[in-house]
Formats: sequence, C-alpha cells, structure tokens
Amino acid sequence: MKVAVVGVTGLVGTVMCEVLKERNFPITEFLPVASARSVGKTVHFNGKDHTIIGMQDAVNAQPDIAIFSAGGSVSKEWAPKFAEVGTTVVDNSSAWRMDPTKKLVVPEVNAHVLTAEDKIIANPNCSTIQMVVALSPIHKDYGVKRLVISTYQSFTGTGVKAVNQYESERDGKELTNDEMAYNYPIFENCLPHCDIFLENDYTKEEMKLVHETRKILNDESLAITATAVRVPVHGGHSESINVELKQPFDIKTIKETLANSEGIIVQDDIQNNKYPMPRFAKNQDEVFVGRIRRDESIENGLNLWVVSDNLRKGAATNAVQIAEYLMKHSLVGVAV
Repeated sequence: MKVAVVGVTGLVGTVMCEVLKERNFPITEFLPVASARSVGKTVHFNGKDHTIIGMQDAVNAQPDIAIFSAGGSVSKEWAPKFAEVGTTVVDNSSAWRMDPTKKLVVPEVNAHVLTAEDKIIANPNCSTIQMVVALSPIHKDYGVKRLVISTYQSFTGTGVKAVNQYESERDGKELTNDEMAYNYPIFENCLPHCDIFLENDYTKEEMKLVHETRKILNDESLAITATAVRVPVHGGHSESINVELKQPFDIKTIKETLANSEGIIVQDDIQNNKYPMPRFAKNQDEVFVGRIRRDESIENGLNLWVVSDNLRKGAATNAVQIAEYLMKHSLVGVAV
C-alpha cells in the first residue's frame, strides 16, 4: 500500500503521520509531499528518514491513497491530477466538501456511502465532525429538527501561525501585524470570529456547520444556526449544542444510546464533577459528550456539551479512518 501525505510539514500533516503510525496503517511505501520550499528535506516516519518530494513527483509515483492537508487551492489543483492516475484522495480542506459530486464522510456516521469510484473524498470541518458523531445516533432514533450551536474552538485549528501568536503573547514577546494570525490577541481572550465574514454576517466557519451537517446527515430540512468562537485553548474544540428533536425522548435512554455508539465516550457524572474538557481530550481520538440534560424551555429539547481534539478526530484521525474503511472494504488497494 503506497500512501502519500500531502502537506506533510504542516500542523495537521504532522499529526496525520502520527496517527498512521499509531494505528499501524499498512504502508509499504511512504511518500511525504510538501511545497517546493520543503522538497529535499527529510521527515522521520516509522523509524526511517524519508525525503520530501514535490507534487508532480508524487503524482508520477501513483500512490494508492493520498491524504491531503495542504489548503483548498492546492487541493483544487492537484487532487484531480492524483485521481486521474488512480489514486484515491482524502482531502482535509474545504475545497470539495460541498461539491455535489463528492462524498463528505465521517466514518461512524456515513462511511457506507463510499464506493470504489470515489476518487476524491472530502474530510469535513473539524467542528462539524465531532458534532455529527454525537448527533447521528440521536438523529436516527428521534429526528433532529433544529440545532443552536456555540463553539469554543482551539487556536490550533488556525494553524502554525496562530500557535506562534499564542505562544509569543503568552511569553510576552512583541509581534508585528504580519506575524499575527488574528486581528487581536488570542492569549487570555476570546474571538467571536472564525474564518471570514460572509454577506449574511455569519462567518464561513459558522456556515460550514450548517451546510456540512445537512449534507452528512442527508437532511436538508435541518434548521441550524451557529456562533463560532476562537479561544486560547490547546487541547481541542468544545461545543454547546442545543437540540430540538422531532419526537419525545427519555434522557436516560439518550445517555445509553450515546454511551453505546461508536467513537463516543460519555463523561456525565456531575455528582463527581466529571464532564468533557479539552485538556483531557487532547491527543485522544474519541468524541467526548457530557452535560446531557433536557432543555426545559421547549418541547423535546436537549442540551449537549461535546469536546474533541480538533487536530486528531477533527482532522487527521478522521481522514485516516476513511482510508482504513476504504481498505477494509476493498475500495482501494488491497483489503486489510
């Protein structure tokens, strides 16, 4: 199994390599791929040093799978070139997510839609992934009518520049405007501004939660509104999710359903102050759900607190899980 990681030197690319190694993904040939400025340098993977190659050399090598985390413009240009030579691309950017001809996949939720003909597969936005993992089993049993979402998103989701900004501010170092990832300090601050603002006064991140959730859950009737906030947290993203269901529910049954669902760990012992927090979700692959309680202000209302490591389940792990599913079901390369 010949596997390329495109954007291997980036924050998510580095985690992708860690996840591939941890999960013992069966790689016979590893192709680290990055931009021209990194070509010729080496990365250490699975006990060996590997020389970074450029995009065209990677296409020429015809890998079985290419996992992309190199930005939307790179994915738009190069993913089709990989697909043309038979490579299955799992892309972590926003480039293909809302393309009606491409699948948007969270393995625990909708991996069954994948076929061998899918040569470009989109990895959802980090905040969307953890939310649909938590919502999917509830949606199947009761039907989700409306969602009101507030996110508390780690600065690591913005990338290396944001990490440098946070650490410099924490350490009292002065930064130029060009060195800052945000318009304002992120250390000891919260920014209600994730990605760019759109014409409807929502940010792009907020509208990703709307459109991607509908696509993954295959339900365009879902009423969704979101506020996305960037916070000075390292470990992952947190979400307060207010859910209006179509049918009555028993709160104990909801908790049992979540506890028995793939990829979810329920932490909901308020008597002992146990609930999900990003500091404990860091470096974990699961989605943690707690503060599960009835919303007494509306009929069939439910509140959830959902936390996950945005660099792992929110990006790298989800992409690798897609690749694992493809192999397991003989949709690419050889079966595991």
